[in-house]
Amino acid sequence: MRSIQLIEKYFSDLSPLQKVQFAQLQPVYTFWNEQINVVSRKDIDLLYERHILHSLAIAKFIQFEPSTRILDVGTGGGFPGIPLAILFPECTFHLVDSIAKKIKVVNEVAAALKLTNISAEQIRVEEIKESFDFIISRAVTAFPEFYGWVRNRIGKQSKNHLRNGIICLKGGDLSDELKGFAKVHIVELSHYFEEPFFETKKIVYFQG
Repeated sequence: MRSIQLIEKYFSDLSPLQKVQFAQLQPVYTFWNEQINVVSRKDIDLLYERHILHSLAIAKFIQFEPSTRILDVGTGGGFPGIPLAILFPECTFHLVDSIAKKIKVVNEVAAALKLTNISAEQIRVEEIKESFDFIISRAVTAFPEFYGWVRNRIGKQSKNHLRNGIICLKGGDLSDELKGFAKVHIVELSHYFEEPFFETKKIVYFQG
């Protein structure tokens, strides 16, 4: 299943606008990926499974309350931030990456889909001064290093049923990487999605 049908399989209550926006992602990313390569060539045909649905695993783990502020670190071409911004239009997403051409793609995709709840910035995360309710990322670096980058960016006042913190999409054996982090919760994505791609994928939630 290589289309929006895969998203509708797991998210059955999409609004008409959300369906249009998710359907737009394939042609928009295909166009921009030919100009600026942000998704591997073999993955562009599997965009809905390997990038969009993978990003939306976070929405299976937590339903963000309106006005939640989310920072997507090392967003690349906009994952997981853009799919989540479609799903949570009443939340605000700040997508950052140190590479300018990736942020250009994020801005172009957000403009094409008329996503007004996204801002994007070329910046190193260590230089960010604001705080956010949640920090999200997709396999940017080993967790201890990532935690060092973002630990002071987690806001103190929680408005969601989970306390503010870090939510990472990762894969493989994380036992060594997470040693010493007592407040970490791990969820296998195979609990949410039946496709074989997700068998080794995980969510790591660190309560800030």
